[in-house]
Amino acid sequence: MNENEILRIENLTKKYYNKTALVDVNLSVEKGKIYGLLGPNGSGKTTLMKVIAQLHKQSSGQVLINGNPLSYESKASISYMPTENFLYDSFKVKHAVKFYADMYKDFREDYAMNILEEIKVDPEFRIAKLSSGLNGKLKVALALSRNTDLYMLDEPLNGVDVLSRDTIMDLITKSYDETKTFIISTHLVSEIEKILDSVIFLKDGRVELFGDAEELRLSKGTSVEGLYKEVYKNV
Repeated sequence: MNENEILRIENLTKKYYNKTALVDVNLSVEKGKIYGLLGPNGSGKTTLMKVIAQLHKQSSGQVLINGNPLSYESKASISYMPTENFLYDSFKVKHAVKFYADMYKDFREDYAMNILEEIKVDPEFRIAKLSSGLNGKLKVALALSRNTDLYMLDEPLNGVDVLSRDTIMDLITKSYDETKTFIISTHLVSEIEKILDSVIFLKDGRVELFGDAEELRLSKGTSVEGLYKEVYKNV
C-alpha cells in the first residue's frame, strides 16, 4: 500500500444466502480525490459501501483503511451517508445535529448549523415534515460536517429535485480539499461528472471499468456519461 492510498480493496466477495452481491472486487483509492461509484440499481454500489463502512461483513477478501484492516478504530476515518432515511421522524433538524454531535467526536456542530442556515434548512423543522429535497440536503450536510478522511455518499442526488441537486453538488465541492477523499455513488452521471477525478463502474457486483476520468474520456473518445451508456446498454 503506497502512502497516498487511503483505501485498498483486495479480492472482495460478498454473498447473501444464495445471492452474490460482490465478486472479486479489487480497488485502490487515493487520498484527495473524488471518485464516482457508478452503476444502475442492483449493481453492488450500496453493498460495497456498507462493507467499507462495516455495516456488512465481507464473505472473503479484505479492506484496508490507511493500511490497516477494518476495525472499530477505522470507523473514525469514514463518514458514510446511506441512501435510506435513517433519522427519526420525531426529531427536529436541531435534534439530528445534536445526535451526530453525541455520536461522533469529529462532528463540527457549529459548522453544521452554519451549513443548514446557508442552504435554508430550518433547525426547527421536524424530520417527518421535510420534503425529499430538504431531507437530502440535511443528510449530506450531516455527513460533510464530520472532520475525517473518507466521505462516502450513497446516491445523494436520488429522489431530489433539480434545485436541491445543485445545492448538494455545491456542498460537496465546497467541502472538498486535498486532505479529504470522496466516494459518491450514483446512476445520475451527467449531474456529477464534472467533479469526478476517477470513476468505478460496477456491473453485477464486479468492477467493469476503473480509472482516471479524464484519461478514460480521452482514450474512449466520449464522456463519462457516454461510457456509462455503453457499459450498461444491455442492462
